[in-house]
Amino acid sequence: MALNVAHRTGTLHGSQLIVETVASAAYETITSVFLKPPNQGTINCRDRRIDGGGSRTITRQAHVETSPAVVAEVEAEESMVHQEGGRSSNKDGRKNNHHNGVPVFVMMPLDSVTPSNAMNRKKAMGMSLQALKSAGVEGIMVDVWWGLVEGDAPRIYNWGGYSELMEMAGGIGLKVQAVMSFHQCGGNVGDSCKNFEYLSLGSDTLPVLKGRSPLQCYTEFMVAFRDNFQHLIGDTIVEIQVGMGPAGELRYPSYPEQDGTWKFPGIGAFQCYDKYMLNSLKAAAEAAEKSTWGNSGPTDAGQYNNWPEDTQFFRKENGGWNTPYGEFFLNWYSQMLLDHGERILSSTTSIFNSVGAKISAKVAGIHWHYDTQSHAPELTAGYYNTRTHDGYLPIARMFARHNVVFNFTCIEMRDHEQPSEALCAPEKLVRQVALATKGAKVALAGENALPRYDEYAHEQILQSSLLNIGEEMCAFTYLRMNPTLFETENWRRFAGLVKKMKEGKSGVDRCKEQMEREAEHFVHISEPLVLQEAVATACVP
Repeated sequence: MALNVAHRTGTLHGSQLIVETVASAAYETITSVFLKPPNQGTINCRDRRIDGGGSRTITRQAHVETSPAVVAEVEAEESMVHQEGGRSSNKDGRKNNHHNGVPVFVMMPLDSVTPSNAMNRKKAMGMSLQALKSAGVEGIMVDVWWGLVEGDAPRIYNWGGYSELMEMAGGIGLKVQAVMSFHQCGGNVGDSCKNFEYLSLGSDTLPVLKGRSPLQCYTEFMVAFRDNFQHLIGDTIVEIQVGMGPAGELRYPSYPEQDGTWKFPGIGAFQCYDKYMLNSLKAAAEAAEKSTWGNSGPTDAGQYNNWPEDTQFFRKENGGWNTPYGEFFLNWYSQMLLDHGERILSSTTSIFNSVGAKISAKVAGIHWHYDTQSHAPELTAGYYNTRTHDGYLPIARMFARHNVVFNFTCIEMRDHEQPSEALCAPEKLVRQVALATKGAKVALAGENALPRYDEYAHEQILQSSLLNIGEEMCAFTYLRMNPTLFETENWRRFAGLVKKMKEGKSGVDRCKEQMEREAEHFVHISEPLVLQEAVATACVP
């Protein structure tokens, strides 16, 4: 039999790379791959054959035409791109006027570091990062999981796998966006790990974690991260993104997918029924001299999978959201989220403000039922955004006070791609957020909400990042690095996207054919490293 990885990497100089195994009815498996430096032409694969006579190891070679000239071409092209498409920026992410372009980062797999605090699939990871660098990617985004690092005992931090990964990225020449991930792993579509625990926002400052408050735990974790990685912060680690809720986003866990609790496009549910939140609600109601309003959250807001018109609270006509009680409740509920964000950002900026790295935070792109009056899913998530009330400007102003980059998702989506009956409007939502950040004078960065590899989504990313919102985004982070990204056509399209993003507005008026020729050349010179990544991924367990 033959393991043919050409379907993932295409052909290189007209020759397919095939890793051969001996034809046999017995079970065979490739157990490891040993990669020579990029300027050498042979990849050695070691196979272990298991049959009735026991196991034996066979080592064979696969030819890869990665000559010194190709390596030199990669390095020259990278140098040229950095000179032409590079740009300087202030620490808050605002670009200086003499350069254009949006740098592209790529999210790492959520399980890049194993539960035993080791780097996952180290050899394959190295080849993958080299391939990203060869395509002109600026850097990577890494989730630094609190639950892994401090999993053994309070205040005992094991940075093992993260140290390896960040040193590797720096050695290759990639920058790092480090996410302080205090949230559950598995709260978003496509997440590769699961954990179902949440902390109430009402307990931020209460000693509910063995004598420490959640905010104290977050602060101590970030201080330990800063101290451990101080030699990389500002050079390799150029951004600290602080997690502030589910999926790292500033929001309530109002639409949890696990166990089928919520399914798109349900409205979600208010998260205000634990004792800490109810105590706060009661105090707010008494301060407003409406004590009966503090007994509970809305009782007519439906369930997770209802639609707005199914409920009295969210319906268009005479909906409770548009009454004095509804306004009181939504103001309190959204303010609790803003207060949570204020506490975490105050702590984060006090720790990282003087270390030379940007600070960012993420807001969710809740685009379903956006074209309704009440915007129910946004309300349950904590964004007081309705047809008559702007929920994103207060968040942008808070970020601006702390000099924090506003990171927003769903910029790859178009309105007409979504189910029409759900009245989705991601393009309108992105525009509203862009206007809010512009008004608050805060830098805006973007992410795609779902994995997309097609030109149509890439065109929308370009349009959202460069053309339609008045100012370029300060960065774009692509979700996510995985084997599918390195498949031939996907890689070709992705490398072209990176090239166009780096060109920025200055490339908009250039001949389309010229841009495509340059992007094709960029793909061509990066293929050797993509080829090696594919073999490493296929061969390393």
